[in-house]
Amino acid sequence: MAFAMAGMCYRFWYPGFSAHNARSLHLRPGVGLASRFRLAVLSIEMATERSQGELLAASEKQPKRGYLRLEPVSLALLATLAVAFFAGVSALSRVYHAQQAALGDRWFSRGVTDLKEQRFERAVSEFRTALLYSRDNYDYQLNLAQALIGLTRTSEAYAYLINLWEREPENGLVNLELARIAAQKRDTDQALRYYHNAIYATWPGDEEVQRHNARVELIEFLLSINAKAQAQSELIALAANLNGDPSQHAHAGDLFLRAQDYEHALAEYRLSLKSDHRNPAVLAGAGRAAFELGQYLLAQHYLQEAADADPNDAESAELLKTVTLVVQLDPFRRQISVEDRDRIVVEAFAAAGERLKSCDAANNPGATLENLSESWSKMEGQITEQRLRRSPDLVEIAMDLVFSIERQSGTTCGPPTRADTALRLIGKLHEGN
Repeated sequence: MAFAMAGMCYRFWYPGFSAHNARSLHLRPGVGLASRFRLAVLSIEMATERSQGELLAASEKQPKRGYLRLEPVSLALLATLAVAFFAGVSALSRVYHAQQAALGDRWFSRGVTDLKEQRFERAVSEFRTALLYSRDNYDYQLNLAQALIGLTRTSEAYAYLINLWEREPENGLVNLELARIAAQKRDTDQALRYYHNAIYATWPGDEEVQRHNARVELIEFLLSINAKAQAQSELIALAANLNGDPSQHAHAGDLFLRAQDYEHALAEYRLSLKSDHRNPAVLAGAGRAAFELGQYLLAQHYLQEAADADPNDAESAELLKTVTLVVQLDPFRRQISVEDRDRIVVEAFAAAGERLKSCDAANNPGATLENLSESWSKMEGQITEQRLRRSPDLVEIAMDLVFSIERQSGTTCGPPTRADTALRLIGKLHEGN
């Protein structure tokens, strides 16, 4: 009976304990009633402990399941908070950087104004302040370099410019500033390199105008170092890209004139005069170019118009006098009468004699001039208008002697008169004829 009750209790607390297990407790041979009862009680106690353990385990699982249900909500909340936090930080960062950029731009604008007004010290200070707010800003560094150049602090400027060139080697203004520094140092190879870079570089705004100006600056540099052949090559390229503006053609003519390319100079002046035919400076330039080419009648025409347009142009007026005398003293010019020719030869021969007298007064005139003086003395009695008319061959003989005297006397016999200069030019004009 007791055993049966123990079995029932055990099955209640421990469902896995069957009736067969309970019967096996009293069916085992050699086991007394008391022993069986103790065994039953022990079994109940063991079953009780096991059941309590299972209940405890079940109670521990309940909260874990609840946590698992709450975990996605918590993660979502944390993610939302994180996004909001980062959005706030980003907004604050944007505000900060916007303020920094605004301060930098403010100092930069001040620097640009002072740079234009050539207040270079203030500009340098303002550009440096702007760089505190944007240390890698390309425009800030470029303008600082230009201000430093204004202060002739070229080493500091070069350090900024070469760094900018490495970042943007195709930048036209950077190449131009580097070319200027090289030109100041008379580093011709580097100057040519950077000037050519600037000519073919990328420019903001009107690219063609900037390239034109860069090439003009290169030509000025070449002329300053007397590299006339290179300057002429650059000028030909410049002239090929002019847009028809008369002022540009006039400027090209001036540059060709300085480069001693008189044919191209005269051509550019003529192109300019098509649109601006009364411009005194262009007329004077055309007269000078024609004079250097030995086209004295054309030179006389342009110089006369220049003198009429600008009476204060003393240089053109002086050149006009020389050109006029060249035309008047040339016995070989076309459409001249025999009488005029003979008269001119007599005048030229007399002028050459006066030139020899100035050579005699000079110290050590030289054997050549002494021989020429003897030749002149021997012919003096033959050079009259009547003798020239009877012996036309004397014209060329007399003029050959005149040209030799004027050529050999040069500046060793004192400063030449205007007539001497005119005769020397006439002799140069007819050399080899």
